[in-house]
Amino acid sequence: MHHSPLSLPQDHACLTVHGPDSAGIVAAVTGMLARNGGNIVALDQYADETRGGKFFQRVVFHKAGLAVAMPGLREDIDATLRPFGLDWELRDQSVPKRMAILASKQDHCLLDLLWRRRRGELPVSIPMVISNHADTAEDVRSFGVPFFHVPSEKGPDKSRAEKKILELLRGNVDFVVLARYMQILSGDFLAEVGVPVINIHHSFLPAFIGANPYLKAKERGVKLIGATSHYVTEDLDEGPIIDQDTVRVTHADTVTELARRGADVERQVLARSVLWHAEDRVIRDGRQTIVF
Repeated sequence: MHHSPLSLPQDHACLTVHGPDSAGIVAAVTGMLARNGGNIVALDQYADETRGGKFFQRVVFHKAGLAVAMPGLREDIDATLRPFGLDWELRDQSVPKRMAILASKQDHCLLDLLWRRRRGELPVSIPMVISNHADTAEDVRSFGVPFFHVPSEKGPDKSRAEKKILELLRGNVDFVVLARYMQILSGDFLAEVGVPVINIHHSFLPAFIGANPYLKAKERGVKLIGATSHYVTEDLDEGPIIDQDTVRVTHADTVTELARRGADVERQVLARSVLWHAEDRVIRDGRQTIVF
């Protein structure tokens, strides 16, 4: 299966830093990188108050022979940032993040991600797609991606299906995307999976939950429809938001047309969120996100 080569930057690393703000952090980080022969190519930062607030930073730098230098860099970063009480993460950008996709019958978000990956637009690898319906198996495999069918269980106890999914994911993925996966994941599952989980859903104003949201929206004469992507936490649909968008609609749009336009905006919002997460642009801070 032909995949567009991922044009991942070689010998580039991304350092993300967050924690209590104090004077001298930026100087310490840039000085430490200069000392290690790192050339900064992008630097974003944000402090939420002038004094005593929180500090967030994302630095991309080039360093010849990065892979060999990584252990020494980690030690130096730790020694530099520990006195400030900051959390940090360093990642080699030439290594794509491994993204598993969980899906159901609706295939618009799933196929969009597979297609963008094949075109080389998303810096990820996709080790597997897991679905509770077998409908998309052939489509997924046509992209050269392994497909696993894990049927959902009836009733409130989903532990058998979740256990099977965890066995497939464990040790194989860096994050999980719910591409219109129509099952609610338990708190136990989220604790066990140990990697970020990103969800996408429609966000009408006002919200219409449950079945047939586009029909309910049409009946209420909605003028805006949209989508929200967020990290999944135990509180349903209340995790930190990564991205949102809306599209204007009118009384003349049919339910089918609303659903089509909604699917479009869902795809775009999810693709942006996946890209930002894959490029380490999103720093979680409690219930919100900082997106650089």
